[in-house]
Amino acid sequence: MLGNIIGGFIVILVGTALLPTVAQQVGTAQADGNVSGASSTLVGLTTLFFALAIATSSIGIAAQGLRNAGLI
Repeated sequence: MLGNIIGGFIVILVGTALLPTVAQQVGTAQADGNVSGASSTLVGLTTLFFALAIATSSIGIAAQGLRNAGLI
């Protein structure tokens, strides 16, 4: 249980540390002019999907730990 909760926090820490780098690279890709229109919109959503993946995975890991402990 404790290992899964600590794992969830590690996922949050690493993901939030990488989030500005991902956002900067997305901005650079959009500013280069190689993507336009719908592809630029989808590339812009990459940061949002990365943040949602961090949240979803950390919640899932924590929930699994609580489930193993019998609290859920």
